Amino acid sequence: MTRPLAVFDIDGTLVDSRASIHRAACEAAQVLGLPEPAYDRVRMIVGLSLPRALHTLEPQLTDAELADFVAAFQASFRRMYEAGHEEPLYPGVMEHLRRLHRDGWRLALATGQNRRGVARNLAREGWADLFLSSHCAEDGPGKPDPAMLRAAMAACDACPRTTTMIGDTAHDIAMAVAAGTHPLGVGWGFHTVEEQIAAGAAHVASDFPDLETALDRFAASALAA
Repeated sequence: MTRPLAVFDIDGTLVDSRASIHRAACEAAQVLGLPEPAYDRVRMIVGLSLPRALHTLEPQLTDAELADFVAAFQASFRRMYEAGHEEPLYPGVMEHLRRLHRDGWRLALATGQNRRGVARNLAREGWADLFLSSHCAEDGPGKPDPAMLRAAMAACDACPRTTTMIGDTAHDIAMAVAAGTHPLGVGWGFHTVEEQIAAGAAHVASDFPDLETALDRFAASALAA
């Protein structure tokens, strides 16, 4: 029997990185002498590749200034990690992932992080054993382009009909729609329920039990088709 594939975003979906991403954006802005961006501006760019995200945040920057902005953002994160910081998982993440794995789901990651960030997350206890593949913005076009989601399906020998993308932003949802997969949102990350619905989300889960119900419903429908 074909097993369904669940492709997960990381930031705002599995990992609560809201405070650290906003802090890095503010510290990077200080380096360039820019006003510190409000959280509501920063949350809208999460999920995009970092250069595109920071260009969206400050479109007036020259290419050289944008490169400095990106470098300062990355340096802020390095300082946090060197000081022992690690973004917490949302409560219930590991139980949810293990349950899906136990029930026969194939699992993959598709994230706006760079490969270093992906490796740091895959080093979390148990993660490397759960995910068959991981795909990030350094591998090619970032979200909302469907390239990384298509790569996940190819790596996991899956098709759009039996694949669902789970994320917390309109960028995740738009990528899922573009790839012809089932778009599922979560309501605890960076974008609002309304923003995700407007992008085409079939459902936005309020918590992990709600997400499990939505995934069970999708699996039953996809495998019966």
